[in-house]
Amino acid sequence: MSTYLTEEKKNQIFAEHGGSASNTGSTEGQIALFTFRIKALSEHLKSNKQDNSCKRSMLTLVGKRKRLLKYLMHKDIQGYRNLIEKLGIRK
Repeated sequence: MSTYLTEEKKNQIFAEHGGSASNTGSTEGQIALFTFRIKALSEHLKSNKQDNSCKRSMLTLVGKRKRLLKYLMHKDIQGYRNLIEKLGIRK
């Protein structure tokens, strides 16, 4: 686990978006966790432009989040709209 993501922060993200802190398999919670990690990695890349391994891992997370958002859109369109509004993604 990364140093920027503590156990308390992870539990808070899943409690807020996934229903409960122990519901780590929920689609909404995973998307929120990926969004938090993407924001942290993009902040790191602003000061470390040559960090290619970080760039690759961020792009991998973006792809995973995109697939989960597509799944959620087909499964529950209203939940999808609420989540992207709450997280501030996909203007």
